[in-house]
Amino acid sequence: MRETGHIAMPAKENRRGAGGQKAAFDPARLLAALPNPILALDGRNQIVDANAAAEDFFDMGRPALRRLRIEDLLPFGSPVIGLIEQARERRGAVNEYRVDLGSPRIGAERVADVHAAPLLDEADGLVLMLQERTIADKMDRQLTHRGAARSVSALGAMLAHEIKNPLAGIRGAAQLLESSVNDDDRALTRLICDETDRIVKLVSRMEVFSEGLPVERESVNIHNVLDQVKLSAQSGFARHIRFVETYDPSLPPVFANRDQLIQLFLNLVKNAAEAIGVDAIDGEIELSTAFKPGVRMRTPGSTSLVSLPLEFCVRDNGPGIPEDIMANLYDPFVTTKVSGTGLGLALVAKIVGDHGGVVECESQPRRTTFRILMPMYRAAGGTLQDGRST
Repeated sequence: MRETGHIAMPAKENRRGAGGQKAAFDPARLLAALPNPILALDGRNQIVDANAAAEDFFDMGRPALRRLRIEDLLPFGSPVIGLIEQARERRGAVNEYRVDLGSPRIGAERVADVHAAPLLDEADGLVLMLQERTIADKMDRQLTHRGAARSVSALGAMLAHEIKNPLAGIRGAAQLLESSVNDDDRALTRLICDETDRIVKLVSRMEVFSEGLPVERESVNIHNVLDQVKLSAQSGFARHIRFVETYDPSLPPVFANRDQLIQLFLNLVKNAAEAIGVDAIDGEIELSTAFKPGVRMRTPGSTSLVSLPLEFCVRDNGPGIPEDIMANLYDPFVTTKVSGTGLGLALVAKIVGDHGGVVECESQPRRTTFRILMPMYRAAGGTLQDGRST
């Protein structure tokens, strides 16, 4: 059977054929269940069919997709068009790896492997399958972020051991000298004390990176955490910025340390506020939460894959992050601020890594997003707090 302008899927058969025998499995149901986006195109590159994964990928329903040509969904000059023509000319499958599909319609960072194959029973008809690389690349980058956090941990431990103790001796000697010198020299001893105190404070900040006991975690309501962070920010450094909250009210609890989450999101919100600047008249920070099942990864100290379905985002409309520092964004002492220490995002990477999560950044002018994926809380017996079973 065939509809006008539509590559028809095989008709759905009864599950039981003559004599009660089990009928062949319906290929249309198999196509719908595939997790990879699949589009069927006619000879003019008009989209004539799409599966559920394609609807999710392009964030539009099947009827809307069928009104478009594939060129409408791709960035200008996309190599996918050439790939489609090659598949038609060769009458065989053609693959292209790590193709950038990013566009204002579907998002800035959408890298995918693209597979094109002709439909043998359709004149110039073609099937296009996408395999998104963003998640796989995210896993690779997360290993780099954890390596950066470990290097900071070693640095913090070294500073605490090798610098803090001698500083105490220097300060003590300066205090002893202060009682036996004249007023002019006393100003110098006070300078020594003040400067050693300042270095001790810097070293104390580094100590939070040192490897210690496992993080004490419990069931935490992320919305309460974000409310507290927002209140603190609006009372101080972000009083000139409008906050937007896009929350999933049914979100299950996160398995985390509440104090560390507050520290994590305060750092991200403070970075966003500083990026926007004090002179901005339309500064906006969006805090969002969502449930996104499907991301699983192996965490340090575990041999099994852990699900990371909880997504928390901090988004700002500042000028964006320079491309040349994106690859090293979470390394210690990497900063774009004149007076910055470059420790804020290194601390974010460490806290997220200690919780077995993922932190990612996507940045373009007026839209920078820090996205954090974390595990949800599971009660005793493997049952989730919201009643779902593991």
